[in-house]
Amino acid sequence: MPREVIWITGASAGIGKAIALAYAAEGALVAATARPSERLDEVAEHPNVTAFAGDITDGPAMHEVVRRIEAELGPIDRAILNAGTHQPVKAEDFKAAELERLLTINVMGTAHCLEAVLQPMLGRRGGQIAVVSSVAGYTGLPTSAYYGATKAALFNMCEALKFDLDKAGVDMRVIAPGFVRTPLTDKNEFSMPFLMEPEAAAQRVVKGLKGKQFEVTFPRRFSCILKVLRILPYAAYFALVRRTVKT
Repeated sequence: MPREVIWITGASAGIGKAIALAYAAEGALVAATARPSERLDEVAEHPNVTAFAGDITDGPAMHEVVRRIEAELGPIDRAILNAGTHQPVKAEDFKAAELERLLTINVMGTAHCLEAVLQPMLGRRGGQIAVVSSVAGYTGLPTSAYYGATKAALFNMCEALKFDLDKAGVDMRVIAPGFVRTPLTDKNEFSMPFLMEPEAAAQRVVKGLKGKQFEVTFPRRFSCILKVLRILPYAAYFALVRRTVKT
């Protein structure tokens, strides 16, 4: 039986690294993409992981990465577009240029990867694409004006594409983690409820992508709380968040 070929971006650290190693442990052939670094080389020390270095903000480079993966490992069965970054901001420090930087990485970088992998999957009428968003995309949270905006955009993009992709035989998913201990969340200066270790989060992803649900979100209690908050009247929403999130 052919081994599954899985492309994972942002695979050199954090949840991306944990997902790559989790799938590699199951015997999949993992193509790990991140900017060139010793950390990416370390992930590729696993015999089932091959490094395909590249910058997701470079569209032609992502097309070349997909071409190389399929030439060396075989057709991509599953793409997990995880690469992104986080920059907390308070109102007095808000800069349009910083928002543009996060949009370039989190939204356009994901879009470059999506464009590159969509064409071969559409041609085969098969495959799965999972885009890593965040529960921060559900609603506005303190210090998340940059990050939350980018993650909300990813939700909307994937929801819109799913209508066409369902008809084309390509399985579109969104992954919405809560707080996972990574170098990015280490920047947060507030208490992070339900904080998970990356290895535990990776197991939720692996299990969730085997199921049928469009959205893979965890921890479930935290996700449910935020989903309830977003349907409250704004007066109640702002009052509750002010009381519970100390920044």
